Amino acid sequence: MSNTITLQFPIESEGQTLEEITLRRPKARDLKKMETGKGGEIAKSIDLIANLAEIPSSAVEELDAADFQAVSEVVAGFLGQK
Repeated sequence: MSNTITLQFPIESEGQTLEEITLRRPKARDLKKMETGKGGEIAKSIDLIANLAEIPSSAVEELDAADFQAVSEVVAGFLGQK
């Protein structure tokens, strides 16, 4: 199961315009990787989103704050934190 989020502000990644991001549901290994990752909570969230969407972290870093929030809310929903 996955969720697709339409971006309000499309981004460029690897020469392509991304107008939407599809996130797969996280597995325990994804959460373990996030827990052991470097940086603060935002950096770990960026890495988790990149992993779930199968896009580079640099693409997630280019998301508008509103789009980042929307994507983060989907991830939180996967974790029952919404």
